[in-house]
Amino acid sequence: MERNRDKERSIDKTSKLKEPTIKIDPNTGLIERVFENDDVNIDKQLWEKNSNRSQALADLWYDDLQKNLEKNDKTDTIKNRLAFLMTVNNVIDLIMGSIPEELAVEISYFLDNAIAMALVNKQYNVNIIEEEEKAISVVKREDYNTDDDYIRALEAIEDHWWSIGQPALEMRSANDAIIEMLRKYKLNE
Repeated sequence: MERNRDKERSIDKTSKLKEPTIKIDPNTGLIERVFENDDVNIDKQLWEKNSNRSQALADLWYDDLQKNLEKNDKTDTIKNRLAFLMTVNNVIDLIMGSIPEELAVEISYFLDNAIAMALVNKQYNVNIIEEEEKAISVVKREDYNTDDDYIRALEAIEDHWWSIGQPALEMRSANDAIIEMLRKYKLNE
């Protein structure tokens, strides 16, 4: 689908934004972007990756959807998957096209990482956030003299947890597993 946005865009087609690194808040599961020196092609980030996002979402949801469809109707699986991919791609296009470009860029990174985390959870039959919460639950307030010491201890364990091998992820770190999934679907390019 060709878009005639050149004259209406707040950032022109050749503009670049700094590509963020990913930091996941272990308390809330929210994904934070920290912008670095690498340039990002806005068109690629907002539009060209949508087919990859659609494929990732199909891998995440399609099998369950297909099982429900098969209960009621024996339809052609390939047609259903194609219809699913086209629908998801169009929905993502509508979302990205309906908000200001600067916000769309930020949301696109959140979306990519949320999809990747969900795919990691599905692949390993785990909830990364719950696993991280279990790990930090060993830190008790009564073991520290001040609230500041307690908060620093929590933050240190949280930061460490995301970067060390986890048994639930076949000894991959949560960060590495998410990055691998982003790479698999070419959402980190």
